[in-house]
Amino acid sequence: MRRWREKVRTSTPLHVVDLAEMASMFALLGSLIYLISFFGIAYVQSVVSSHDDDDEFLLPAAAPPSVEVEKPVTLSGDDEEIVGSVVSGKIPSYALESKLGDCRRAVGIRREAVRRITGRNIEGLPLDGFDYDSILGQCCEMPVGYVQLPVGIAGPLVLDGREFYVPMATTEGCLVASTNRGCKAIGESGGAMSVVLRDGMTRAPAVRFGTATRAAELKFFLEHPDNFDTLSVVFNRSSRFARLQGIQCSLAGRNLYMRFSCRTGDAMGMNMVSKGVQNVLDYLQNDFPDMYVISISGNYCSDKKPAAVNWIEGRGKSVVCEAIIKEQVVKKVLKTTVPALVELNMIKNLAGSAVAGSLGGFNAHASNIVSAVFIATGQDPAQNVESSHCITMMEAVNDGKDLHVSVTMPSIEVGTVGGGTQLASQSACLELLGVKGANLESPGANSRLLATVIAGAVLAGELSLMSALAAGQLVKSHMKYNRSSKDMSKSACGLSI
Repeated sequence: MRRWREKVRTSTPLHVVDLAEMASMFALLGSLIYLISFFGIAYVQSVVSSHDDDDEFLLPAAAPPSVEVEKPVTLSGDDEEIVGSVVSGKIPSYALESKLGDCRRAVGIRREAVRRITGRNIEGLPLDGFDYDSILGQCCEMPVGYVQLPVGIAGPLVLDGREFYVPMATTEGCLVASTNRGCKAIGESGGAMSVVLRDGMTRAPAVRFGTATRAAELKFFLEHPDNFDTLSVVFNRSSRFARLQGIQCSLAGRNLYMRFSCRTGDAMGMNMVSKGVQNVLDYLQNDFPDMYVISISGNYCSDKKPAAVNWIEGRGKSVVCEAIIKEQVVKKVLKTTVPALVELNMIKNLAGSAVAGSLGGFNAHASNIVSAVFIATGQDPAQNVESSHCITMMEAVNDGKDLHVSVTMPSIEVGTVGGGTQLASQSACLELLGVKGANLESPGANSRLLATVIAGAVLAGELSLMSALAAGQLVKSHMKYNRSSKDMSKSACGLSI
């Protein structure tokens, strides 16, 4: 400032500065910046944050991150220590139930260990509300929760003079509605009829000999009628329900495949038949000591795989179900005509499947219904593969006025005892059908009845979908009902093909 007064006194222009004056100006500016930042930073931050808060109300909510971290659960000191041991690998996860003696506690600890190891959010997977003791040692290992599925009811299905309300667990929109429409068409036409053609679960071990000749000797021995009674006695020791029906053999070089078939009461029967087969193999070792057992299952059974042997010979329950749908019902309920259905079935289900090289898939969507009923009633969902083998037939009868429709399903693999059938929800669905548990008066009657109900539901589903396709309703129904929450009671839904 003194320099500026001197410049004014001497009439020197103020904008003319020397090097010393420039340095003084920069020092002053730096001091001002430092003071502002020191005393005003809190104020600036508060202003900025307040604007950010306002923006949260003005702008759309930000998308959640792709991976959410689940909130840590509060654990007791002992549980916290166990979780740490599981995470570090000191305690195997599978050993928690036996170590703790408390299934619910074991599930909670395992769940927390998984959260810490993966860093993933599984809050949406329910934990409470399930009886984990009921699955210990039989249904699921190392559980961390359970999955919820909606269950719908199709019916009444009028079958063999009785009415059934069919439980279907599914997440596919229109499936229950479509099957329900088929049930209505069947009911208004007098109902459907069914026949169980055969009932026998199979298991086929694979054995090897030094030569094909020696393998053939065992084949002839097993298939000789004089040896059947002895083999039956040995086989049937496995269970009071096991009853050996027959043995079918096939050779591949020096490898022999033996397909044992037996009745298994109301159980699906895989374990039962496997025990019986093991008994026979042990017995055969006495007369055929050079027999080397490759596997208790050699895929000639054939389980959970599409196979011609199941399609031709059958496995589990072989069922045919039929109905005659009246002309007026076809028009009123199914919204199509008899000639249109017959032609579509020939071109799609028969010729189309043949062109595709289908194996047991001469139908529109049998697996949709089979899977839904299987899950609802505690069956093995993987056995849907062969259980959905089905050929759908449609013919015009009564001078071309009415429609004869049938489904033939050679390998429906179901049980009403054991496995998932004993779980509370699945047991309730079996109770709804009147087939819960074992039939003490006639062993196997409940499982056979369940198989016929499944075939009847498939018949209803085939009728409805084929009608939707014949009438050109499939896409329209799905776009209108499968993508909204509207009431579907007036829907003429079909299903995905």
